[in-house]
Amino acid sequence: MKKDIHPPLVKDIALAVVKEKNELNETIWNIYLLNLKNDDITQVLVTSKGYGHYNGEEVKTSTLRHFFEIVPAQNAIKIEPIVEPLFGLNNEYLLSFYINKTLYDKKYIFLAESIQEENLVTVPILHKKGVMIK
Repeated sequence: MKKDIHPPLVKDIALAVVKEKNELNETIWNIYLLNLKNDDITQVLVTSKGYGHYNGEEVKTSTLRHFFEIVPAQNAIKIEPIVEPLFGLNNEYLLSFYINKTLYDKKYIFLAESIQEENLVTVPILHKKGVMIK
């Protein structure tokens, strides 16, 4: 039965929307996966999509998929850029990865309008300002 299934708990893995400067000194935003564990994670699959309402209409973005062979312990990897008009949507990231032979899954959602200056924190490993979900 479904109640008898106990998936392993994902801990010490975070996603962050990080504010950065590009080569033209313009502000850009990137999504990062942070492995705060002391173990490497492997076979990492991240799917992303946005959804919500814009100008009174329901909006859905394309689903993007990213694969990383390994994210070393105490390391971060850039998943994708994100543009400010998408901050008004819910931005959902589904993460799957292995540690040894155990599969882990977790859903992270940056709620609409949650990516704002007042929600910025210093993101570990990157030491930059961003909005982070653990």
